[in-house]
Amino acid sequence: MTPLAMTAVNPVMLDEPTIRISEIFGPTIQGEGALIGKPTVFLRTGGCDYRCSWCDTLHAVDSAHRHEWLPMTPQAIMMQIEVLTGGKPLTVSLSGGNPAIQPLACLIELGQKRGFDFALETQGSLAKDWFAELSVLTLSPKPPSSGMTTDWQRLAECVDAAGRKTRTVMKIVIFNDEDYAYARDVAGRHPNLPLYLQPGNHTPPPSRDDNASIDLDGIMSRMRWLIDKVTSDRWFEATVLPQLHTLIWGNLRGV
Repeated sequence: MTPLAMTAVNPVMLDEPTIRISEIFGPTIQGEGALIGKPTVFLRTGGCDYRCSWCDTLHAVDSAHRHEWLPMTPQAIMMQIEVLTGGKPLTVSLSGGNPAIQPLACLIELGQKRGFDFALETQGSLAKDWFAELSVLTLSPKPPSSGMTTDWQRLAECVDAAGRKTRTVMKIVIFNDEDYAYARDVAGRHPNLPLYLQPGNHTPPPSRDDNASIDLDGIMSRMRWLIDKVTSDRWFEATVLPQLHTLIWGNLRGV
């Protein structure tokens, strides 16, 4: 599904905070985690404080793409979202990059007044007070295969910032035994949070208009391996899911 052309709405209005937007697209379905299968509009922000080795959204991470990130106000963003949904409220998924970098409090407040729910996914490196206004906060700390190092204190601060009203969950991508052990560590540190595990996708993302094939055999092999690990270890608290959107659309951008 192709993102709506963001020139359709004036991206900047005076006296409002601006948010760097990589793309807005949908409605489609959420492809992973706690809201898998749920009709959703995606708002992908530009910029990230991580650089994971297997990142599949470099167009929203790498500063080489910053000329593509439009500064938009909450009003302009909501106008585009309502065009996409035909004015019918649904879930807006805030992703990136790392959307926690952006000033999203005003957008969430404005959208909620119009009946929209907001879910956000972040690696848990920056805690924000407005996490408490989200419907769902997905914390996706990055395992060893990413090449990144988790700051456990900051991750805990993100959990605390969300408070009791927000539904907070963990989601971890798994490529190998080391990642699996990392996920067990995360679960031990946050035993009260639901945990979603998904097999990693090594295939690099294509350009916007190129639906490159994925390593389906590799993904499904890792999926079977992960299921066997979880069940043999009697780790019945974990939920194992595929990246549904990857299985359907590959790495096509904007779906």
